Amino acid sequence: MAVTDAFARRATLSRSVRLFSEFRYEQSDPDRFYGALASDTAQMVADLWRGTHDTDPTGCTLLDVGGGPGYFATAFADAGIRYIGVEPDPAEMHAAAPTGAHAAGPFVRASGMALPFADDSVDICLSSNVAEHVRRPWQLGGEMLRVTRPGGLMILSYTVWLGPFGGHETGLAHYLGGARAAARYARKHGHRPKNDYGSSLFAVSAADGLDWAVSTGALVAAFPRYHPRWAWLLTSVPLLREFLVSNLVLVLRPPLPDDGT
Repeated sequence: MAVTDAFARRATLSRSVRLFSEFRYEQSDPDRFYGALASDTAQMVADLWRGTHDTDPTGCTLLDVGGGPGYFATAFADAGIRYIGVEPDPAEMHAAAPTGAHAAGPFVRASGMALPFADDSVDICLSSNVAEHVRRPWQLGGEMLRVTRPGGLMILSYTVWLGPFGGHETGLAHYLGGARAAARYARKHGHRPKNDYGSSLFAVSAADGLDWAVSTGALVAAFPRYHPRWAWLLTSVPLLREFLVSNLVLVLRPPLPDDGT
């Protein structure tokens, strides 16, 4: 089985429409939005694990870098995966209601740029939509790869800057420039955006991510996270992918000794 075969069967147009329709609730109803995203992410991770191991990930240990308020914790616990969340911002850790989400797994307050975990210590290391919020995203990627055991999976998914959601809550104004979009948002709303260009939001390209992943020698798959399978070829088209991929998933597998993968 190829790495993405199981997930590709689920990457349908109806799934894409459903997920994109949930995005409009990110600000107004975060429980709805992040609950749907967490459930889909847990299924994606399980599919990718099956594609590389031909078994379910039940009992595996997953480290979620930038786990936020814990929506993912519940989804992975429901899938039988041992979840550990890492989050540097205490406000984010307590943003969700304490019932349910936080009961599903332990959380560590730490930076993804220097993970307080030993080398080769987890089966799966995940980062969902964090790389665009740090100044040195590939340092984050390097730390994730370091803690993932040989034969495990590292999955890094991030929003591509030139895609339609690159500006986050500033909307399509980011095509006028990140700083200008943030200033425009502040004038309209009376406060700076949460995802403020230059401090908590940065321009990360698809090409940069692919170049970094290839340089590690551990890349096994790359695809648009929310697109149907027939649109995955966009990842291989320079320039076009920067505007149309929207969110890029990089799947890396640290090789086993003498594995060659």
